Amino acid sequence: MPIALRDLARTLRLPVLAGDVSRPVGWVHGTELADPTPFLEGGELLLTTGLAVVGAEYVERLVRAGVVGLGFGTGLGHDVVPPELVEAAAGAGLGLVEVPREVPFIAISKAVSKALAADEYAALTRMSEAQRALSRAAVRGGVAGVVRRLGQWVDGWVVLLDAAGEPVHAHNPRLVPDLTGELARLRTAGGLASAAFELDGVHVFLQVLGSRARGVLAVGAANPDPGIVNTAASLLTLALAQNDAVDAAHRELRAGQFRLLLNGIPVDGLPERFRVFLTDEPPADGFWAEHEGRIVVLAQHFDGFASSEVDVTGVARGYREARQARQAGVRRFEDLAGSLEVPEGFADALLRPLDPETRETLRVWLTHHGAWDPAAAQLGVHRHTLRNRVRKAEQALGRSLDSPGLRAELWLALHREGQ
Repeated sequence: MPIALRDLARTLRLPVLAGDVSRPVGWVHGTELADPTPFLEGGELLLTTGLAVVGAEYVERLVRAGVVGLGFGTGLGHDVVPPELVEAAAGAGLGLVEVPREVPFIAISKAVSKALAADEYAALTRMSEAQRALSRAAVRGGVAGVVRRLGQWVDGWVVLLDAAGEPVHAHNPRLVPDLTGELARLRTAGGLASAAFELDGVHVFLQVLGSRARGVLAVGAANPDPGIVNTAASLLTLALAQNDAVDAAHRELRAGQFRLLLNGIPVDGLPERFRVFLTDEPPADGFWAEHEGRIVVLAQHFDGFASSEVDVTGVARGYREARQARQAGVRRFEDLAGSLEVPEGFADALLRPLDPETRETLRVWLTHHGAWDPAAAQLGVHRHTLRNRVRKAEQALGRSLDSPGLRAELWLALHREGQ
């Protein structure tokens, strides 16, 4: 912070006569003009020897211009500070100090310049330390590390929001206010604009991360340094871009592995048996890939359009089945029998050689995926009897039931017949 008028007066042994001397001095300006305000910006300590008329009207002009204090030189035109000036400064709250002749105005200017230089150096040093600390955090902890270190550095709360405004990482999350309204007000046709505002007495920065708006960094503190916030935002933008590149590489790798599976080339890390699912959202873990604009998941259980069970050699078939299930609007490929449009006469033509007992036998046997014991148990017959009935069906049809295609056709026809 710049040096306060009281500290400057203490350092140079300047008597304080009236007003508020706690405000920081931004610059020093000497003038003998009756109205110097057109040449001021605010925050100055004005030095004068009182050659112009200095009274209540003069003080009021200085206060309106944002002057933080008046240094009145004695020993030249005035032996003492005029009492009416002291009274006016006290009434207006303008800091007033006496500058004896032995204290040259240049000494005051040098003292303020030295304090401003020291303050600027401290700010640069702090910025440099913050940049190093945030850079180390980015290397060691990634995005979460930068968010945490920034929160510690500004002594406030920090939250990283995704493009949709949902929190991803936060420091002091209990202190984070509801930013929904502010985010909504700041959204424009092109996306979210960066902004700074005060919310419940806390200074808040919203910084959009990157031209592609990968997210928003929100920071709240009593007095956050914009430079440090900008540094953190730059590091987060780079980190998110790197994450995007890594994610893209992983997606391409998984897509390549899935293409291998479609061509009958196995890859490691898959369960022995699984289903092929088509879905809109990838899982948190397990194998998934993007193929033909779809999310394909290979798992035993998942929420999506599913194939029948396959192994690594049957992924191509599973993918076809999952697409068929999705097209038909059923959750599992096995449910297609109840939803596919069957050509008229198909069921009758296929089942005509089979008597009712054989048809029921095949319906139960296919329901159990060709497993002998559970099918025989449901039918209430010995497994040898079941085998004989299946052989009888093969003879009547003139085709082997080892064929997956024939089994599918029979299942479809039998299911249609039962409707």
